[in-house]
Amino acid sequence: MTTTPEWVKITRRLDAPVDQVWNMWTDPAAFSEWYGPMGMTIPVAEMDLRVGGTRKICMEMQRPDKTMRMWFTGVYKEITPTSRLVYTESMCDENGTIIPPSAMGMPEGTPEVTEVIVELRAEGGATQMTLVHRGVPAGSPGEGGWMQALDKLAARLAVE
Repeated sequence: MTTTPEWVKITRRLDAPVDQVWNMWTDPAAFSEWYGPMGMTIPVAEMDLRVGGTRKICMEMQRPDKTMRMWFTGVYKEITPTSRLVYTESMCDENGTIIPPSAMGMPEGTPEVTEVIVELRAEGGATQMTLVHRGVPAGSPGEGGWMQALDKLAARLAVE
């Protein structure tokens, strides 16, 4: 019996220096330019970049009949400048109060708190990036969202 890993793992080579890629993950304005699946914008990106500091992100999509918003909050667990970033992620309301995933239509068993690990390694003038999102199953819509976001990141770095 084959089981799907309960995490997404994506490795990408980005044609940009590691400090520039790090900035795209840690500067709220830069993060807002690429994060989220295609069609989503980031009107709010608050980041208190220190261990124990919090983050709050709003993803927004304009639909013909309404504006859809999804809020996420988390806490930074590890920060090693330009090489490693670890933070938790949970769905929340606009005030940052964690809400159960079921309230957003997520399937039963979706964890309330997940963990994102970003590792960066300089390779010449490029960056090798590995992203792991624990609690989001491989092959899920969450993985698809990450793939789209990282495509947007690569495109954004290409014009820097």
